[in-house]
Amino acid sequence: MFRTTEISDAAYESANLRFITVKTNKLKGRGDICVFVPPMANLEDLPLVILLHGVYGSAWVWSQKAGVHISALEMMEKGEIPPMVIAMPSDGLWGDGSGYLPHNQKDFESWIVDDVPNAVIENILSVSKKSELFISGLSMGGFGALRLGVKYGDRFKAISGHSSITDIEQMNLFVEENLDNYQQKDSFENSVWSLIEKNKKHLPKLRFDCGSEDQLIAYNRKLHEQLKENNISHVYEEFKGAHEWSYWSDHVRDTLRFFARNCK
Repeated sequence: MFRTTEISDAAYESANLRFITVKTNKLKGRGDICVFVPPMANLEDLPLVILLHGVYGSAWVWSQKAGVHISALEMMEKGEIPPMVIAMPSDGLWGDGSGYLPHNQKDFESWIVDDVPNAVIENILSVSKKSELFISGLSMGGFGALRLGVKYGDRFKAISGHSSITDIEQMNLFVEENLDNYQQKDSFENSVWSLIEKNKKHLPKLRFDCGSEDQLIAYNRKLHEQLKENNISHVYEEFKGAHEWSYWSDHVRDTLRFFARNCK
């Protein structure tokens, strides 16, 4: 599948985290994935959760700023969620953030929906082509998760977003790159709502949340209202908090519980 693949050596790994780097045509180079693998024995065909980071971040931030692997293992040991593998890829490391969109001769979208699952399947024995797929993320990663989860609803069982950008115009709040880089030829591709409306008959299970002090709260409330007005099933929650890691570290647990409820 990939011309070259490097995976971390078990002798030096810690906290059940593994690291994969593959060379991919989608990125015209290499892409990184941090992977949490539950330390239980005889696991196979585990659900695979793809967890996307926001602007300025990379493959390491969900583990090293939110400790998601620690939270997930604790929840598994308590029986709150079943064992699942969590893949945390880089976004392709373009500018302040790629938006998980195809642009500038690189396909950051296909990197996530095609290459990341394939790289994990090739390298992690407890994941296979039979594994159910889930996708989530924060901020720009929330945009990526909602957008890609809706667009590829035949692949993902459920999707979740935290403090999500809901339209490409909102990238302007975070990046210095010109928005022209991100705009897609088909305007439907630039908006979460437009893609939901276009694919509303074939949507995965959907949830999203936002902090009441978050700069993106109005956009998330608007998306919630659009979904309600069109009788589209979803879960929307607001919690106290801003656009910050303490919020995401707490509420990624809600995503994992939501995914657990939607596993076979």
